[in-house]
Amino acid sequence: MDRQPGLSVRLKLTLSYVGFLMLAGTLLLAAVWVFLLRGRPNSIFVPDLSDFLRSLDPHNFGPRAFLPAAFALLALLLVFGLLGGWILAGRMLAPLARITDATRTAATGSLSDRIELEGPNDEFRELADAFDAMLDRLEAHVAEQRRFAANASHELRTPLATTQTLLDVARKDPNRDPDELVRRLQVVNTRAIDLTEALLVLSRADQRSFSRERVDLSLAAEEATETLLPLAQKRGVRIETSGDLAPTLGSKALLQQLTTNLVHNAIVHNLPDQGGVWVTTSHHARTVVLDVENTGAQLTPQLVSTLTEPFQRGTERIRTDASGVGLGLAIVDSIAQAHDGTLTLTARPGGGLRVTVRLPAAPLPAQGQNGSDG
Repeated sequence: MDRQPGLSVRLKLTLSYVGFLMLAGTLLLAAVWVFLLRGRPNSIFVPDLSDFLRSLDPHNFGPRAFLPAAFALLALLLVFGLLGGWILAGRMLAPLARITDATRTAATGSLSDRIELEGPNDEFRELADAFDAMLDRLEAHVAEQRRFAANASHELRTPLATTQTLLDVARKDPNRDPDELVRRLQVVNTRAIDLTEALLVLSRADQRSFSRERVDLSLAAEEATETLLPLAQKRGVRIETSGDLAPTLGSKALLQQLTTNLVHNAIVHNLPDQGGVWVTTSHHARTVVLDVENTGAQLTPQLVSTLTEPFQRGTERIRTDASGVGLGLAIVDSIAQAHDGTLTLTARPGGGLRVTVRLPAAPLPAQGQNGSDG
């Protein structure tokens, strides 16, 4: 945006100092005249130089010498105010210059520089610390986005390369069974579609581009378990659902996606046989909680801390037909953050994982029951 050139802040502060100093000096001289010299018998006039020099005699200082002395004092205050105000304004605005330089550096794409302003905890120090904290978050976000883009490119390239390989083999081998080729192409294409849809869901959650409505997590948990029950039975996993009503405000589609991803993840990453999944909801004074717990392999705290990163899997990136695209918990984390909630992962002592999602509770209707504090 083009703006008209104007006075600098330093010059404005200097003029403000001078204006205040001149006003204070004028009021002081007016007070001296009113309370000390107004009763003198001499009349006020503008004397020449000889009269002014003669009036410097303390016994001859009356109203006739007051006016030139006042003008001389105001002129001295004017010069002193301009010089002193300019110096003081420069020293006061020096931290702002450092903040401006850091902003220009960040605007060029370099996010590693920090202001690190020294001195007392004043307004400029708070502004500099807030700017440094913003740069920390921005640098971490940019690094995460770059890593995500690299991983997404790699994951999307895999099904495309596989498709190309299958087509090349089919072209070189005309006697190859076309039904087998179609089946394998369908599997690869389905994985690519699932990955693309997951990326779209993740982007939508990050942008918070959704309307909010009243959603009950307990109903979402029941729907997710009913939908995934055939998969659980096929893999020999037992699912148990319990808990209280857990109303919150948010996107019904995204919160259903969150619950479904958690239950699906708990079923897939479980014991080969006789595994269990427990889905529990609870309502507290200000939050609602969704707990999804499953049996499974022993997980280390280091591995658990990476499970919410995109394309990370508890099986160390080993693919199976039902392993998903590696975005399940990443999507859950993004949806929880978009709803001002939190996601906590905890390794179970006996093996497996416990996932806890906390979201702000929706206001209860007037006739509803009050949640207990927890």
